[in-house]
Amino acid sequence: MWTRFLLAGLAMAGTLHAGAATLGTLTLPADEAGGEVTLFYPTDATGRVEQRGDVTVTLAANAAPAAGNGRLIAISHGSGGGPWVHTALAQALVDAGFTVVLPLHRGDNWTDPGHPGPASWSQRPAEISHAIDRVAADPRFAALRLDRVGAFGMSAGGHTMLSLGGGAWSPERFRAHCDAHLADDFATCVGLTTSLTGGALDGLKQWLARRVLAWKFSGDTTPRTHRDDRIAAIVAGVPLVADFDPATLEHPRVPLGLVTAPLDRWLVPRFHSDCLRAACADCELLADLPGAGHGALLAPVPPPERLNRLECALLCDPPGYDRPAMTARWVGATVAFFRRHLLDGG
Repeated sequence: MWTRFLLAGLAMAGTLHAGAATLGTLTLPADEAGGEVTLFYPTDATGRVEQRGDVTVTLAANAAPAAGNGRLIAISHGSGGGPWVHTALAQALVDAGFTVVLPLHRGDNWTDPGHPGPASWSQRPAEISHAIDRVAADPRFAALRLDRVGAFGMSAGGHTMLSLGGGAWSPERFRAHCDAHLADDFATCVGLTTSLTGGALDGLKQWLARRVLAWKFSGDTTPRTHRDDRIAAIVAGVPLVADFDPATLEHPRVPLGLVTAPLDRWLVPRFHSDCLRAACADCELLADLPGAGHGALLAPVPPPERLNRLECALLCDPPGYDRPAMTARWVGATVAFFRRHLLDGG
């Protein structure tokens, strides 16, 4: 299992990076309004192989930016994530001339995973806006035109995208969903804390989960949303959807593309992606990946030794999943979506 998982990731990386442009990267330190911000961009410098986080990537660190297409894409990582598991998408966007900015969401990232869930979801959209502000203030990126920015997010990052697209959610809607569907959507409601195993303790786990969810979120019905008029096109991958008011997702304020995974065990499609597809009359399905699980949009995938049993159950590819081909499909469709809405139409 582990060997197949790792070899598929390596094969995918080789396929996507054949003939790729040099990937420039630099990191802006955290400030009072947000965590550190990573940028990926075209550069004329020579890249070299480096270890970043848990992945090996060819890049040119702190290199001078080269002329691209003048447009910026912001990425919102998933819960417990960070920049390096989105390198394949960043590389493809840079190959197309885009610059990419990815903020590290405070309290819910690979170095600081202590506060996932509604607390993070409430602040993430503003952190995307702040990351765009920081790019705007950096003279190295003065050539970028920030009147039409693209944005991509997966999982909790997909939740961020729906907020940016005009969707409204509340902690009480999250609690109510979990109270009604706890056993069937347990990972959404509890995360990586524990899992249902079919054993004698499952009842106690559900009782305790309901108590904690009610204590934290009951009665907070204030709608959360966020508007940034610079953002002109959005892609949401395997997004968390169940706590949104469906009526607010019917007509997103900007073009919204979707990437979905039918075998997602973390965000069960019938409560999340399927509900969004049913509610959103204007959304464009970019890719519904046959045989894909929740981790399909992590590219490169984390090394197997970094995942425990529960993490692997939720993130590892289901048997038979064609990672190289499917990654090329959703990455290509995402890049084409942004080209269409930010370049051809911009």
